[in-house]
Amino acid sequence: DMVFVTIGAGGGTGSGAGYVVAEVARELGILVVGVATRPFSFEGEKRRTNAEWAISHLAGNVDTLITIPNDRLLQTIDRRTPLLETFKIADDVLRQGVQGISELITEHGLINLDFADVKAIMSNAGSALMGIGRSSGENRATQAAQQAIESPLIEVSIDGAKGVLFNVTGGYDMSMSEIQEAAEVITSAVSPDANIIFGATLKPEMEDELVITVIATGFDSVNYQKPAGQSKSEDSSKVDDDMVKNIDMELDREEAAEKFASDDDKNIWESPVEEDEEDEPAFLRRRKKNKEK
Repeated sequence: DMVFVTIGAGGGTGSGAGYVVAEVARELGILVVGVATRPFSFEGEKRRTNAEWAISHLAGNVDTLITIPNDRLLQTIDRRTPLLETFKIADDVLRQGVQGISELITEHGLINLDFADVKAIMSNAGSALMGIGRSSGENRATQAAQQAIESPLIEVSIDGAKGVLFNVTGGYDMSMSEIQEAAEVITSAVSPDANIIFGATLKPEMEDELVITVIATGFDSVNYQKPAGQSKSEDSSKVDDDMVKNIDMELDREEAAEKFASDDDKNIWESPVEEDEEDEPAFLRRRKKNKEK
């Protein structure tokens, strides 16, 4: 019923395969949630460019895409944290995003949700933001909720969200009044028209701590998805045609022949052109006219 596609955008595997997996799942009518991290600035421009490409392709094939900027993680960890530990923290944020959503369905809690509840928020929702807050002691519910909606991981205000899904996780000492306090903080921060769904999960090992995960969706859903069962690949020919219009071939015929042809029979650059000039590609006609001048 539901698939999470998580990638560390900018590398090879996630960037190249993530959107393909998502596309297949969408074609099967599955609710697809993408979770992607943007690389740290120190990882270089090439990786950043690759990440933008990967995220844009993933966005076109998921119901909801949660994007986590790794640079903002640096605001939440100690400056002396070792490099390898920093990457582990980035991976753990991905885990928390997936776990925070899935546990709403799978874990027993004070307030249980089912798949239909989650689907109502996540289906065709477009881009999403995730915030995580944790606190203990007195006023822990209010503090954790405030941390979640003001999390460095949230790049813009959540007041523009069309849907909000949040989960409160705590030990057996968590009370209904604390859940209400957290809900009031979060609902007051979003539009009155937003669709809000929340749940509460019990974990005995949490003891005095409360963790709140907030997923805000629907910031640009009009720019996103087709219904599940129909992938963007069905429009690929149109996209390709638009892209081709912007291509300007700079290789002359001799260079192209050397680069692309090892078999003369398959060398379209050296084969005689028998069609009318009107059927000849525009860039070749321009090339001929330039040479005649």
